[in-house]
Amino acid sequence: MDRILIRGGATLKGEIDISGAKNAALPLMCAGILTEGVLKLRNLPHLADIDTMAKLLQQLGVAISVEDGPMATSPQTGTFSTKAITDYTAPYELVRKMRASILVLGPLVARCGKAKVSLPGGCALGTRPVDLHIKGLQQLGAEIDLQDGYIHASAPNGLRGAEIFFPVVTVTGTENLLMAACLAKGETRLINAAREPEVTDLAECLVKMGAEISGIGTGTLVIQGKESLNGADHAIVADRIVAGTYAMAAAITHGEVELIGARVEHIQSVISYLEQVGVSVSKTEDGLFVKRSGADIRGVDITTEPYPGFPTDMQAQAMALMCLANGASVINETIFENRFMHVPELCRLGANITVNGTVATVRGVAELHGAPVMATDLRASVSLVLAGLAAKGETIVSRIYHLDRGYDHVEQKLAACGASIERLKAAA
Repeated sequence: MDRILIRGGATLKGEIDISGAKNAALPLMCAGILTEGVLKLRNLPHLADIDTMAKLLQQLGVAISVEDGPMATSPQTGTFSTKAITDYTAPYELVRKMRASILVLGPLVARCGKAKVSLPGGCALGTRPVDLHIKGLQQLGAEIDLQDGYIHASAPNGLRGAEIFFPVVTVTGTENLLMAACLAKGETRLINAAREPEVTDLAECLVKMGAEISGIGTGTLVIQGKESLNGADHAIVADRIVAGTYAMAAAITHGEVELIGARVEHIQSVISYLEQVGVSVSKTEDGLFVKRSGADIRGVDITTEPYPGFPTDMQAQAMALMCLANGASVINETIFENRFMHVPELCRLGANITVNGTVATVRGVAELHGAPVMATDLRASVSLVLAGLAAKGETIVSRIYHLDRGYDHVEQKLAACGASIERLKAAA
C-alpha cells in the first residue's frame, strides 16, 4: 500500500484550491437516479469514494461519463444519465467500502418501487445506525424487511408524503428521505432535518431538477412530491472540511495560505476557533486568507456539534494543532463514540493526550518528533499529516487509502506551498 513521507519543519505559503465537497458530491450523484434526464455535476473531486459511488451507480444502470479538468489537480465534470434502472441491488462488496452507499436506497424506492441495499460499512467511528432511514421510508409507505445483511424495500404503489421527525440530527438520513420525498405523492415534512451545507447543496440541485422544496437551510424541509424530475447542471459546493483542514495546516506550520473557493459562512465555527487560538482569518475576493499571527498557539476547548457547531470531521485536525498549544485543551466528542483512534498515533509523535470516554485532554508540548504512524480513518489520517508537517524529522503515514477517500491530491497541494511531502508508491 502507498505511504506518505513528510519531512517536518517547512512553513506553508501559497494558494490551495478547495475541491468540491465529497459529502455533497455523493448524494448529488445518487440524485441522478431520480430522473430519466441528464444530471451534470461540475467541481467533482478526484477521490476514492467518488470512484466507489460511480461503480455502484453503474451497476444499477446509470451511464456515467467524466471529463477531466485542465490540470491533474483540477476538478472533474461528471455526467449522469439514468434512462432505466437495470439492477435494484447495492451489493455488500461495494457498500462495505463506504457508508454513503446507503444514499441509493431512497432514490431507488422512490423511482422504481423497490431496492435491495446492503447494510453499510466505511470508517469505524461507531454504530451510526441506519434505523432513521428505514423508519422514515416506512412512514412514506415503504415496506422494509432486513434479511441476510440487506435492506429489502418495497413500495409497488409508490411512496406517500408524511410528516417525519428525526429524534437526532442525521445528515444522510435527511438526504435519503429528501430525495425519496421528491417523487412521493403529496407533501412531506422533514422536522429536525440536518442543516449542513451539503444538505442545502443537494436541495438546491433538486430544485433545479424540478423539485418543490421550501425551508432550505433550516431544520424543517417541506417537499411537494412530483411525478417526475428533469435533468440539471449543478456545481458542487466547495468542501468546508478540506478548507478547514488546510487552514489548520497553515496554523500548525506558522504559515500563511489563501484557500481558493472556501466560503466563510460554511466554516464560521472553525474560523472562530482559529481566531481564539491565535490565527487570523480574513475573507478575500477568491476565498479565505489564513495566517498564524503569533508565536504561540493557545489551548482552546472544543465540543463537536451538528452544523453550525464545530464539526466532528474537524476534531482530529484541531487535536493535532492543540498538541503544540501553549496550555491544555479539552475536546468533547458528542457525535461519534469511537472517534479518538488517532490519539495513540499522535502520541507516537510525542503528543501528551489522555482520553476518558468521549473526552480527550490535550496538554501542549514544545515539539513533536517524526515517527512511523498508521491512519485509522479518513480524518485521523489527515491529522497525522498535519502533525507530521510540524514534527522534527521524518514521519511516514501508512494506510493512506483512508486519506484518498476524502482529500484530493493532498501531497501535491501541500508541496506546492512549500511542504516536504511525497507519496511512496507500493511495490508492484
